[in-house]
Amino acid sequence: MAFRDKDLTTPGPIMVDGRQLKRYHVDQPERPIEPEVEKAAYDLLPALLADVVDDGTPAAGWVVLHRGADTGAYLLAYTWVWDNAVEVRVAAAGQPALDCPDDDPAHFVHLRRPAVGCVWELAVLEHERAAWVRHMLTPESPNLIGYLRDTRAEGPVGR
Repeated sequence: MAFRDKDLTTPGPIMVDGRQLKRYHVDQPERPIEPEVEKAAYDLLPALLADVVDDGTPAAGWVVLHRGADTGAYLLAYTWVWDNAVEVRVAAAGQPALDCPDDDPAHFVHLRRPAVGCVWELAVLEHERAAWVRHMLTPESPNLIGYLRDTRAEGPVGR
């Protein structure tokens, strides 16, 4: 299959156990993320983030929910740590190649592999790095609200 862009949407931020997270959804142009996949992903999110350590960095980050072209769905939760670094926690569903128990895109399992993201998800990471520098590291006073409002533009993502 030839490479193609996917659609990126920003459904708005959420709060998970005191952590403020921007949300990004990546899906197929002809098939938006199914409500049951979205619900299952966000139901798992608190457990996925349970081991994030509070090190004094503002409790913020972003989440990418990505629906693959096949049966796979992916949830990536990125959190800022040490003031200028990112940790990621990943869950997948419907992808037996990643040790998912079945091909149900709403049956998420926590992945222990050292994945950071695929080409569509990494486009968001590029934006988030710049937004963190712009709002949190370079101003005289960090601006968390400005950071949380600064999201990558919706539309095609991939190239």
